[in-house]
Amino acid sequence: MANTVIGSSITVDGEITGVESLVIQGQVKGRIGVTENLYVENSATVEADIEAASVEVGGEVTGNVTATARVEIKAEGRMVGDVRSPRILIADGALFKGSIDMDVER
Repeated sequence: MANTVIGSSITVDGEITGVESLVIQGQVKGRIGVTENLYVENSATVEADIEAASVEVGGEVTGNVTATARVEIKAEGRMVGDVRSPRILIADGALFKGSIDMDVER
């Protein structure tokens, strides 16, 4: 399936749900729930609770993240919030403040 992109000049305030992958380059406030993957790019600012299969953070995320597969915070990523996922990767240089729960049913 193709990715849906929220461009760098777009601001969304509300709830986003879907059954495909989502790429965020702009700003999102609210709640995000996708059944596939979520990519928060370097230019993105997200203030939302997130549920997805996997989440990749290259920009800023404030909120709790639940992923059924994995969460990756890249070197340029910044995240404040709690993470629930069976697999977590925090790159050298990434900023993270919160708790991690890896005791998730597989």
